[in-house]
Amino acid sequence: MIDVYSWATPNGHKVHIMLEECGLPWRAIPVNIATGDQFKPDFLAISPNNKIPAMVDPQGPDGKPISLFESGAILLYLAAKTGRFLPEGDRARYEVLQWLMFQMGGVGPMLGQAHHFRLYAPEKIPYAIDRYSNEAKRLYGVIDKQLSRSPFLAGDTYSIADIATFPWLRSWQNQGIVLSDYPHLEKWFHQIAGRPAVQRGVQVLADLRKPLTDDKARETLFGKAQYQKR
Repeated sequence: MIDVYSWATPNGHKVHIMLEECGLPWRAIPVNIATGDQFKPDFLAISPNNKIPAMVDPQGPDGKPISLFESGAILLYLAAKTGRFLPEGDRARYEVLQWLMFQMGGVGPMLGQAHHFRLYAPEKIPYAIDRYSNEAKRLYGVIDKQLSRSPFLAGDTYSIADIATFPWLRSWQNQGIVLSDYPHLEKWFHQIAGRPAVQRGVQVLADLRKPLTDDKARETLFGKAQYQKR
């Protein structure tokens, strides 16, 4: 049984979806990032960057337990373990990997900043809101152009690149996006959203996550707690 220490966020949902798609036995162990679970020693032992998700597989590559943090690394591990959603051929595999890196290095961080300054920042800073809202639109445009050429991000086949990217686009309204402005992306989005494994994956832990309204939770997520030495 694979243990996934996670929460109902885009990065958590990536791994939930992948496990549902692969059909592996697993369980979700909630890490409530609004109350500080991510700073507990037991979690830091497997996720030293105090971020979800993290995973423990009792049957690692050598038959011994392995723990992993970083959602992209976990997707690559699960793809290798199951032989699914990452092509074997070099050219096709690198096509997938470049779009996975695009999500990890661009889509996630930039859309995360758009969420922060549009929704959560204690003061509305027009420069920051404009900067990250415009970057969100640019990234959606990059994805839309790619999907005008192929049905999935890395070509003709659904892959971990699609699994990684989709959860970040579910909050498109909060990012200042009009989805119909990106017709190829919109078609892809609804196709991915219709997959049964995706529908199951995005519901994992969703009933536990509450709207971020209190000052204590904001301090835990965005304040001094993030920067304490542990």
